[in-house]
Amino acid sequence: MKDLRDPRLLYAKGLLFLLGGVLAAGLLLAEVPSWKVALLLAIAVWCFARAYYFSFYVIEHYIDPSYKFAGLADFFCYLLRRRKKH
Repeated sequence: MKDLRDPRLLYAKGLLFLLGGVLAAGLLLAEVPSWKVALLLAIAVWCFARAYYFSFYVIEHYIDPSYKFAGLADFFCYLLRRRKKH
């Protein structure tokens, strides 16, 4: 499969991710409408976003400049290869 390079399709993909997240969060809050659930959902989203950032940007720019990310599966393979070296 080739990489997606068309800017219009990339924007569409980003918009679909945003809409999916908003829809999922909205349905969850509609199911259990409470401030506690809203706060926990916001914390979970923020933490997952920071973990994703760490998985790619931090490792590539601060820990191992030779690492080039291609996705979460690639990141887990990287961790396994790195563990075997040490």
